[in-house]
Amino acid sequence: MGISVGIVGVGQFGGGFVRLFRDHPQVDRLALCDLRTDRLAEIAGQFEIAETYGDLQAACKSDLDALALFTQPWLHAPQAVEAMEAGKHVYSAVPVVMLPDGDEMLDWCDRVIRTVRRTGMHYMMGETSYYRPQAMYCRRRAAEGAFGHFILAEGEYLHDLDHGLREVVRKRWGKDFGPDKTGYQPMHYPTHSMGGLLGVMKAHMTHVAAVGFAMPGDDWWREDTIYGCPFADETALFRVSNGAVARICEYRRIGHVGREGFQIRGTEGTFESSTTSNHWIDKGGITGLTVDEMRDPLPADVLAAYEAHAGEDGVYGGHGGSHAYLVNEFVDAVIHDRTPAVNAWEAARYVAPGVMAHKSAMKDGEWLEVPDWGDPPA
Repeated sequence: MGISVGIVGVGQFGGGFVRLFRDHPQVDRLALCDLRTDRLAEIAGQFEIAETYGDLQAACKSDLDALALFTQPWLHAPQAVEAMEAGKHVYSAVPVVMLPDGDEMLDWCDRVIRTVRRTGMHYMMGETSYYRPQAMYCRRRAAEGAFGHFILAEGEYLHDLDHGLREVVRKRWGKDFGPDKTGYQPMHYPTHSMGGLLGVMKAHMTHVAAVGFAMPGDDWWREDTIYGCPFADETALFRVSNGAVARICEYRRIGHVGREGFQIRGTEGTFESSTTSNHWIDKGGITGLTVDEMRDPLPADVLAAYEAHAGEDGVYGGHGGSHAYLVNEFVDAVIHDRTPAVNAWEAARYVAPGVMAHKSAMKDGEWLEVPDWGDPPA
């Protein structure tokens, strides 16, 4: 017997997950929820979904087992708490929450974790970098001990404002967009640069020193917006709990086509990844890697179901084919009543370091401690 899931927010991003949830062999029933009735009707018709809800409160009152949140980033944590308190398991798009106030973000991380403990509901954050082929390959090599001792991990999320990001921000704010909504703290959305490498090392950031780059005459990143952030680009150096060092780059003014990736160096082996290639390097030489050989296999029945209805984004979906794995991990965790890989505790470890990195950048690189909530209960 499968589960029932409701997708909350079926815009450009959430709409890309409808097929994957609908076709998963262990999802018996799918519902859609959106405040915009025109969009809700369009997506429901496109994917032949009969059950719809006009707001989150209605979805929470339903008998659905789980809700998948694809709403604006500043709504994720409050809506996750509301859903879990209504007895729903929660899949949340990244990040846990994104707000102008870093301390408020840390408080929401704490509230999400406490809600998971109190309600017994499962929470998973859909971090795409965790299920990119590069991360899956490196987790296998790390399990073999092929890296030796980790020395340096480097992660980066390069997304220039004028390479699609400007319109993403406008759409997020919708009718409320205005000159005071421009810019935001790049390190308040650090999950794509941290999730992959931290998932491989199975460690967490402990201390950070960061600096920011303010583009001269920037019309977008300014201190007179609600975010109060002058930095379009932020670079952070972290101490990691396993003794390694990590360098994280969150850049929004960058001459680049865009990249969400990492590389890791160890005493016995190194994984190097660029925009165009991936290599395993050790003392015996250099081995080029293809996406297919890096990727873990999906369960046979899940793969067959996705192959039967592959969309424009292919069998595996977007963000390097991570979407299919994210959906499968969440559904499987709920079905088997187990803690998801990117659970509330892990998700906080992908967000809290960025909050402290921005604080450090605003203090001219002062070393700061990164809060941590520990590991999830066994």
